[in-house]
Amino acid sequence: MPTIAEQLSEAQSYASTQPQQAEKIYSEILTQTVDKNATASEAAEILRHQETALVELGKLYRDQKNAKGVADVINKSRSFMSSTAKAKTAKLIRTLLDFFNAIPNSQDIQMEVLKTNIEWAKQEKRIFLKHSLETRLATLQLETQQYKPAISLIDNLLTELRRLDDKMILTEVYLLESRVYRGIGNLPKAKAALTSSRTAANSIYCPPHLQAQLDLQSGILHAEDKDYTTAYSYFFETFENLSSQDDPGALGALKYMLLCKIMLNLPEDVTSLLSIKLATKYAQLRDVESMRAVARAHKDRNLADFEKALRDYQNELSSDVTIRTHLSALYDTLLEQNLLRIVEPYSVVEVEHVAQQVGQGRQQVELKLSQMILDKKLHGVLDQQRGILLIYPESVPDNTYGSAIETLEQVGKVVDSLYAKTVKIA
Repeated sequence: MPTIAEQLSEAQSYASTQPQQAEKIYSEILTQTVDKNATASEAAEILRHQETALVELGKLYRDQKNAKGVADVINKSRSFMSSTAKAKTAKLIRTLLDFFNAIPNSQDIQMEVLKTNIEWAKQEKRIFLKHSLETRLATLQLETQQYKPAISLIDNLLTELRRLDDKMILTEVYLLESRVYRGIGNLPKAKAALTSSRTAANSIYCPPHLQAQLDLQSGILHAEDKDYTTAYSYFFETFENLSSQDDPGALGALKYMLLCKIMLNLPEDVTSLLSIKLATKYAQLRDVESMRAVARAHKDRNLADFEKALRDYQNELSSDVTIRTHLSALYDTLLEQNLLRIVEPYSVVEVEHVAQQVGQGRQQVELKLSQMILDKKLHGVLDQQRGILLIYPESVPDNTYGSAIETLEQVGKVVDSLYAKTVKIA
């Protein structure tokens, strides 16, 4: 009978050519028990080989995009993990959970696995593992926009973590809380959570990747406040940090930097920014080209080119909430500028003509013109019955009333002063 090491080697040789045979051998290895007469070193070796078999079986299912298979591996591994050190257990289960990242649309299965294993960790009193799994579950709930359960889970998690005073995981969970509150649009709470996260991070050694995430969130929140200059500096710090580690997240930070330049009305800076040493390797990527196309359209104030860029690079520009939100605001600004330019020479103009000139539908143009009138960006009235826009000359404010009030106030002061003097004389 082959040894467990030989079985493991055989399964690894079958992994790429005969995955079903490899799966069968890995399962056999995991079902083997340690002989009572085995020495401590022999028992440790068997456990080590079984751990390898677990990971290799997880990789096999990952390559097959089999999310249920990965879930089964994690659930079946509990009996094995019960006999290992707690720190080793946490590392192993994190490794197995990472295999889900390569499997598309696996969030639901992953969340079920996490909930099951959180309950198991509670029963086994593996507190560190429980906190790690709950943090991962809250992250998935954020990604799937399940904000309410995420907030509830984070609140309970923070209560426990404050008692333990684990600064590292506190930093991560506060940062996660900030991201969740930003997702539901509660910016004050998002900023407060980010401040708490930075405070916790200042008292420990903060790993470069976590520091990059803190800077990224700071940049996003400053961009929400329209402070694109400060946001750019945070995004640049993030980009430098992640680029030095060859982290794929560097591309996202670079896109945010380009976004800030566009929102600051500096589209011409996009080309010069992409010529710096760290950015050159990303310059020809489709994600970067999408931002370059938006910058060109914005520079030319060309609404048609802007819409074409949004259509041509839909995945690159619409998949990220931050970029989608700010480009939507930029599109509105560009539309307003085009409408003001078109109606400027007229005192009366047909809405249909304006719609044709700007290349938009009549209903959309009417809605935008109404909004501009209400916001006092355009002085006029929409006559929807006749389909025309009446434009009034911008009224010059009359300061006579204000000046008269100010004069009366000064006269009142003079009268009061004279009255005070007469009282003294009397």
